[in-house]
Amino acid sequence: MGRQPQFLYLNSIGWKTCKCHRIEIWFVEHDGRCYVLSERKKKAHWVQNIINNPKVSFSVNNKTFEGNGKIIDIDANPKLVSDVCHLMFDKYGWNDGLVVELSPELAIEF
Repeated sequence: MGRQPQFLYLNSIGWKTCKCHRIEIWFVEHDGRCYVLSERKKKAHWVQNIINNPKVSFSVNNKTFEGNGKIIDIDANPKLVSDVCHLMFDKYGWNDGLVVELSPELAIEF
């Protein structure tokens, strides 16, 4: 099995500018979806973009996926948030942030 990619590139549409906003961010894969954490919680510009328009694209290992982003509510999905936070800590030694799910139109396999 190859080494897991460390970053993905997330593209969202600026909620004020309507321009593409691209970031490089740590991620984990879980059940065919990618998860990222926002250290700044809902204050991060890219999170605001997703709240206002969930359509995103993201690239992993030079493969680009189109799909949707959504904030995972810890009260409604405590097990999912816990699973993602454990995966993030195992991969990066850090897991403090708001969990955001990136759902591709097709399942991702690494």
